[in-house]
Amino acid sequence: MSKKTDALTYHSTGRKGKIEVVPTKPCRTAQDLSLAYSPGVAEPCLAIEENPEDAYQYTAKGNLVAVVSNGTAVLGLGNIGALAGKPVMEGKGILFKRFADVDVFDIELDSEDPDEIIRAVQMLEPTFGGINLEDIKAPECFYIEEELKKTMKIPVFHDDQHGTAIISAAGLINALELVGKKIEDVRLVLNGAGAASISCANLAISLGLRRENLIMCDTKGVIYKGRTEGMNKYKELFAQDTPLRTLEEAVNGADVLYGLSVKGAFTPEMVRSMAANPIIFAMANPDPEITPEQAHAVRGDVLMATGRSDYPNQVNNVLGFPFIFRGALDVRATGINEAMKLAATRALAELTREEVPDSVAKAYGNVKFSFGRDYIIPKPFDPRVLLKVAPAVAKAAMETGVARQQIDLDKYVEQLEALQGRSKETMRLIINKAKSDPKRIVFPEGEHPKIQRAAQTVLEEGIGHPILLGNAAKITDDLHEMGIDPSLIAIIDPASHPKSEEYAQKLFELRQRKGLTLSEARRLITRKSRVHFGCMMVREGDADTLLAGIDAHYPDTIRPALEVIGKKQGLSSVHGLYMMVLKKGIFLLADTTVCIDPTSQELAETAILAAQTARILEIDPQVAMLSFANFGSVKHPLAAKVREAVQLVKEQEPGLVIDGEMQADTAVVEEILQQSYPFSALKSAANVLIFPDLTSGNICYKLLSHLGNADAIGPILMGMNKPVHVLQYGDDVSDVVNMAAIAVVDAQTR
Repeated sequence: MSKKTDALTYHSTGRKGKIEVVPTKPCRTAQDLSLAYSPGVAEPCLAIEENPEDAYQYTAKGNLVAVVSNGTAVLGLGNIGALAGKPVMEGKGILFKRFADVDVFDIELDSEDPDEIIRAVQMLEPTFGGINLEDIKAPECFYIEEELKKTMKIPVFHDDQHGTAIISAAGLINALELVGKKIEDVRLVLNGAGAASISCANLAISLGLRRENLIMCDTKGVIYKGRTEGMNKYKELFAQDTPLRTLEEAVNGADVLYGLSVKGAFTPEMVRSMAANPIIFAMANPDPEITPEQAHAVRGDVLMATGRSDYPNQVNNVLGFPFIFRGALDVRATGINEAMKLAATRALAELTREEVPDSVAKAYGNVKFSFGRDYIIPKPFDPRVLLKVAPAVAKAAMETGVARQQIDLDKYVEQLEALQGRSKETMRLIINKAKSDPKRIVFPEGEHPKIQRAAQTVLEEGIGHPILLGNAAKITDDLHEMGIDPSLIAIIDPASHPKSEEYAQKLFELRQRKGLTLSEARRLITRKSRVHFGCMMVREGDADTLLAGIDAHYPDTIRPALEVIGKKQGLSSVHGLYMMVLKKGIFLLADTTVCIDPTSQELAETAILAAQTARILEIDPQVAMLSFANFGSVKHPLAAKVREAVQLVKEQEPGLVIDGEMQADTAVVEEILQQSYPFSALKSAANVLIFPDLTSGNICYKLLSHLGNADAIGPILMGMNKPVHVLQYGDDVSDVVNMAAIAVVDAQTR
């Protein structure tokens, strides 16, 4: 299909358009209806009448933004009218929701009279927490925003102006650092005098650019003092006393060239005439004023940014407006001021210099990003943008007095993490628990770059004290290259460690009747198996927990752990568990990784250990033993095995809420339990699900992960004598950090 057909099909397939309204409260019963509408709805109405601020408590106002447009300057399409611009405004709503969980109604106003638009928007104030003006042509957009900001007590933000300005300013900060220039010394030429251009100029000046060093051009050439043609009061603010008259003359010797104009506006000759290490932001959409290929063909020292995603350094407004509104809404700001815009700018610039997580690389085809000429602006799918920009904006709002609500910024970051998914919220609780009493974590794969980066995060967040095993010189060099101080992380080379011989002797004693010789034990400890060395550290109390397996198959990590540390006394096996995080809730699934065809005794062990793990994770366990039958409905040995396991658990752990055998839907649908099986020990849906064999458990967790959009946290190894945990082959850095926190919490409970 053509791109045109693809786009039209995308917008027309299924439910038309791109948005819908979804209720947040149940409305299934007469009681629900009486609360949602009459007579119950009268109570919040009366409360708001008495105290208007209660609207933020009892309605969606505090998380609702109006995207308002009259369609007079839509993308690169021009004045196509309010109705034709509606798909763009719906798209804006998707971006607000996707990136910052802000709800949006798009409002298209069929008027080109700025005073009519102002009055219409003013009348929306009771409904919305903020107003995003979109695709309104200049100069009317300036007047509209100015009047609304004067008369309204909620944030009003014209994204075409300020969004582009904020993102480009963040890129400019980083570009200047890379070329070794100071903003107060550079000369900037800006081609274009519309909404975005004027806002870009103002923000650059706020960052320190000298006004006299800025030349603005439009279709008539340089904007200079005394010019009358094509002028307005907004352009007049940037008129310079200069003999320069054309863009070509202005660009000669310039350090920075901004383009917010049209395709082809910049020529190779202009690029050639610029100062050393020129910075060019060609931001015209969909085609830039000059392409990076064209600019680099002229000279190799150009640092380029465009508005396109298929080139490095995309100036993309989605990095701004969702997060700026998120921060402004959450402190109930009365407006978005210059300090808040600068805070967003600096937060984006600083984030670009931080190490980019693997999840971002995966979102962009496994391309690695690091601060440099091809990476001066964060990527839109970087989840950290929300956690950096929204708090920066909220902080600036509180400091400048426009916030009507003061918030704790540390707790606010945790709340924002929760917006990104329940798994983030869940892991933040576990991480906080780990931080309360950090433990020593040994990482046998200490030379692996993901482990090294995870160790840095574990250390910086206070989760634990990492110990990296491997070639000490190599690890030290790697850490230096990554900007990590090696003196802060314990590095152990098993080949030369003073305890290596002691560990080898003890390993020999453990395994001498299992066919292991002393010389083989020495090879395992010093050269062959760092997992054996790490497990000996945990066994001997030189480390509190071990985490390994990012570069090995699951059994290759468990086997050394069983040989050195072993399972808990009285257990027939060790067991594996995954924590699955869905919108509906958190479920622990076991055994999903170890026991292939468990006996009834092993199933009972799995259930008891899974319940213990749930308590460690501060989850009240409600355990269901799963089968294809419900409470004796089928007479079959496989169902009987599960039934026997339930009885064994009840004998060993009489206080544990557990029942079975039962089908999966019976376990998780409360109505089925209550209506069909009121005798069950489970009075509410189960949150710990025990599978009858590894086949069903493994299949289920992978289907939930890939088809059910569940986040899988694990695998969590249960039943070891001491805390040892196994990573999945190829885990991301964030997965390693999460498992490190779980390992520390496990060690705390020992």
